[in-house]
Amino acid sequence: MVPLAAAAQSVRVDRLEVEGNKRIETATIQSISGLQRGQNASNSEVNEAAQRVRESGLFETVDIRVVGSTVVITVVERPTINKVVFEGNSRLKDEELRRIVRSVPRRVYDPIVAEEDASRIAEAYATQGRITATVTPRIVRRSDNRVDLVYEIVEGGIVEIERISFVGNRNFSDRRLRRVVESKQAGFFRALVRRDTFIEDRIEFDKQVLRDFYQSRGYIDFQVVSVTAELTQDRDAFLLTFRVQEGQQFTFGEMTVSSDLAEVDPDEFQPKIKIKSGSVYTPVAVENAITRLEIHAERSGLNFIRVEPDVIRNDADLSLDIDFVMTKGPRVFVERIDIEGNTTTLDRVIRREFDVVEGDPFNPRSIRATAERIRALGYFSNAEVNAREGSTPNSVIVEVDVEEQPTGNLSFGANFNSTDGVGLTASFSQRNFLGRGQRLSFGVNTGRSARSFGFSFEEPALLDRDLLFGIDINYRVTDNNNARYDTSSFRISPRIGFPVSENGRLTLRAFGNSLKMFDVTTPAAGVIANEAALGRRNVAGLGYTYSFDNRRSGLDPKTAFFFRFGQDFAFGDDENGGDVEFIKTTLATGAETKVLNEDVTLSAVLEAGALHFGEGVSRVDDRFFLGSRIMRGFEPGGIGPRQVSGTDDDALGGNFFAVARFEARFPLGLPDEYGISGGAFIDVGSVWGLDDSTIASQSPANSIVYEDGSLRAVAGVSLFWDTPVGPLRFNFTETLKKETLDRDSSFDLTISTSF
Repeated sequence: MVPLAAAAQSVRVDRLEVEGNKRIETATIQSISGLQRGQNASNSEVNEAAQRVRESGLFETVDIRVVGSTVVITVVERPTINKVVFEGNSRLKDEELRRIVRSVPRRVYDPIVAEEDASRIAEAYATQGRITATVTPRIVRRSDNRVDLVYEIVEGGIVEIERISFVGNRNFSDRRLRRVVESKQAGFFRALVRRDTFIEDRIEFDKQVLRDFYQSRGYIDFQVVSVTAELTQDRDAFLLTFRVQEGQQFTFGEMTVSSDLAEVDPDEFQPKIKIKSGSVYTPVAVENAITRLEIHAERSGLNFIRVEPDVIRNDADLSLDIDFVMTKGPRVFVERIDIEGNTTTLDRVIRREFDVVEGDPFNPRSIRATAERIRALGYFSNAEVNAREGSTPNSVIVEVDVEEQPTGNLSFGANFNSTDGVGLTASFSQRNFLGRGQRLSFGVNTGRSARSFGFSFEEPALLDRDLLFGIDINYRVTDNNNARYDTSSFRISPRIGFPVSENGRLTLRAFGNSLKMFDVTTPAAGVIANEAALGRRNVAGLGYTYSFDNRRSGLDPKTAFFFRFGQDFAFGDDENGGDVEFIKTTLATGAETKVLNEDVTLSAVLEAGALHFGEGVSRVDDRFFLGSRIMRGFEPGGIGPRQVSGTDDDALGGNFFAVARFEARFPLGLPDEYGISGGAFIDVGSVWGLDDSTIASQSPANSIVYEDGSLRAVAGVSLFWDTPVGPLRFNFTETLKKETLDRDSSFDLTISTSF
C-alpha cells in the first residue's frame, strides 16, 4: 500500500527524492520510476512508478510517499553476490553446476533467479535418474551488503527402472521389444550403464523406435496407446509399462509408376522400383524406390521431378498397392548452405554429405537423407538440417546446426590371451582427425611371445568423392609363437575403395611384405628348416576385394546376406635369389535370419581359400592356418598338414582351406538386464595341400601327414555376455571328428562379432 493523502487525487511533482540507496545512483532510480519534475501525477501513476522500481529487481523493498509537492522513494538495495557455493554435491562437480546456474558473483542477488537455478540443478540430477534430488538456495549475509549464495543439494538415490513390460504385443515377445527400446532394466552393471535410470524425455524416443521397429516389419497400424511409469511401494524404482496395439502385418502388392507429364515415360522408370510383390512392407524400401526414381529423373535431364507414393490399402489380402506418381515440383533452388556449431570439423566434411550445391534444384527428400548421413558420421551428438525461405520466393537457404562430440580415444593397459600371455598395450585412435573426417590409429602391443606395431590412416572422401583411400603399416616379431621358430615381418599396404552398386563395394590395393624365419628348433632336414634356409622373403603385389552386404540398404531387418571375394597377385624373391610368384584367393559368404518372433538368430557362413605358386614354393608364412576365428575347437595351427619327427611334430599350414559354420543364438530365460544369451554351433572344415616339391624333398615322405584334406568337425555351445567393456563370447566345444595329432581346444574366450 502506497501512503498517499486521501484527499489528493493528483500531485504536482516539484521534487523527486530517493532515500536508502548506497550503490545505485539516484538518477538511475529516478529514471526507472518514470516520474519527472513538473509533471502532474495521479495516484495510480505514483503507484505505477513504485511498481517499476520494484520490477527492476535491484531492491528488496520499495516504498513511495508524497509530502506536499515532493515525492520520496525509499529503497532497500538488494545485496550483491560475493560468491556462489554448492554443498552436498558429489555426482555433479562444481564446474558442471556453474555452467547451469545464472547467478554469478558480483551481480545483484535475485531470489527468483536463485529459485530457477535450483530447479535447473534438480533437472540435471533428474536426467541421471536422481528424481528425488532436492536443491535449496540460501544466503549468508556478509559486510558491505554482500551475500554468499549457497545451494544446499541433497542428491538422493538413483531411481532405476526395475521392470519394463508390454501389453498388447502378440507377435513379438517382451524380451524382443526390450532390446528395441533405449530404456533398460537395471542389471549387474547399473553403475556403469545409465540407460536403466528413468528419464522422461527418453520415453518419447522409445515410442518412436517402437513405431519404427513395427512399421519396418509391415505393421502399418501400430501405435503406442500409452506409457505408464509407476513408482514401487518403496519409491526407489519405476515399473515401466508400454501399452501397444500391433495391428495386422501387410505386404507389398502391385507396384506401378504413373505421370501426367509428357516428358516422363512410366515404362522407363518402372524397373527402378525393385520392390517384389508379396514381400513384407517396409518404409525403407519405399523411400529407396522414390530416391532411385528421382535420381534417374535428374540423370535424364528432368529437373524438379517429385515422386509421391499413392498407397491403396487392400484389407482383404493385407497388401498395399503403391502407385509412384511423378509430378512437377515447384521451381525452387538452393541459394546457399549455412553450417553452424562445428568448432573442429571442417565445413567441407559436412558439405560433402550433400548431393546438392548452391544453385541446384531443391529436393526436400534429398535434404532429409543428407541429415541422416551427417548424423551417421558419428562426429556429432546432434545434427539438425532445415530449410528456410531465401532472398527470393523461389530459393531456400539450407541451415545445418551440429553439436560436436569427442571422436578420439587414447588408452594404456595390459592384456592377456592364451597365445601371447600377458602384455602391455598402448593405442591411439581418432575418427575425425584434425576435423577432416579422416581416421587415424596406431598401437603398440607387447606379449610373452609377440610384439607388434600398427599404423592405419583412412581418407573416406578422396578428392571429395565417395572414394576411400587408406594405408596400413604393420611390424611384428614373434618368439616361438605356437611354433618352433621365430619370425620378423613388415607389411605396408595402400588401398582405395569405392561403391559399385547399392550394396556392393570394390577395394583395390597394393602391398609389400618382408618376412624372415629364424632360430628354427625343428629337425635340420624338416620342411620348416628348409623353408627358413631360403632367407628373408620380399614380395610385392596388387590385389582386390569385392564385397556385397545387403545390410547396407537395410531393406530386410530380419535377414542379412554378405559375399566377399578377394585375390592377391604377388611377386618377389627369396634372400638366396629364388623368384617367387603366387596368387592367393579368399572367399567368404554367409546369411543370417531371425525366427520365432526374432528371438532366435540362425546363421551360416562358408569361408575358403586357395594359394597357387607359379614360381618358387610356398612357405609356412604364406599358407593358411585355421585359428579359432575361422574354425572353433582347435588351437591355432591345430589341424592340417603336419611333419612328424620322432616325438615332435610341426604344423605346416596348407595351400587350401574350406570351413562351414552353422550357428543358432537364443535367449536363456534369464532376466534381460543380465545381458546373457546362449548359442549352439557346428563347424566343419579342413586345411590341406602342400607343393609337390615340398613333399618330395622329405625323406621319408610319409613324415608329412594330414595333407589329403580329411574333414574335421566340432560342436559346441556358446555363452554371450553383453558387458560395458564389450560383447564377450565364451565357447565350449567338443570335437566330433579329428585326427590323432590334431590339437583341439575345449574352451576359448573372444570378443563377439556378427557373422
